[in-house]
Amino acid sequence: MDKMLVSPDNDVVVTNDGATILEKMEVAHPVAKLLVDLSKSQDNEIGDGTTSVVVIAGALLEQAALLIDKGLHPLQIADGFEKACDIAVDRVTEITEELDIEKNDHEMLKKAAMIALGSKIVSKNKGALADVAVRAILQVADLKRRDVNFELIKIVGMTGGNIDQTELIEGILIDKDISHPGMKKEIIDAKICILTCPFEPPKPQIKMDMRLMNGEDYKTMYNQEQQYFKDMVK
Repeated sequence: MDKMLVSPDNDVVVTNDGATILEKMEVAHPVAKLLVDLSKSQDNEIGDGTTSVVVIAGALLEQAALLIDKGLHPLQIADGFEKACDIAVDRVTEITEELDIEKNDHEMLKKAAMIALGSKIVSKNKGALADVAVRAILQVADLKRRDVNFELIKIVGMTGGNIDQTELIEGILIDKDISHPGMKKEIIDAKICILTCPFEPPKPQIKMDMRLMNGEDYKTMYNQEQQYFKDMVK
């Protein structure tokens, strides 16, 4: 079920993603904050199961409260959970079946992505989005180390489009508007200069007035400004 969250600035977010809901909520209780951090960790490590991990943690806390009422020390309860975790991990390892992710054009990876997307708002487009996600992951994955650097993948939302128009760009997307209506709308094989310094004439340190007495004075000042920018460009 989708939830609508409204921030103090009246920004509206509609989502059914557990991690997003917890992140947007202003949680004050220290234990609740730990659950929010738990959800974030699950999202960072796995990317799915954010709601499930909070539900499981809540169930464990409920059982822990019953044990505390019976007089057990919290450290004993924590040790019990650690042993239970080891047993669960051993069982999962025992029933694990290794799959060839490269088989049939990475079919298994796409199925895994579709399962993760099945409970989301975008479930109607899970096939196309799963394909985009898998291709993006394979671009940056280190398959030998079984590691993926998600920092190398950026998701950019564009206003006015729809989910069907989602595409993977194998490169860099610079989302900038043109600064002048006279500029070309499309440039093929453009050269891009990334400046780490201000691109403007230096401002005088003191207040001063400039009086242009006639058109010739204005033309002289304009030409000097243009020449300054040309020198900067060079």
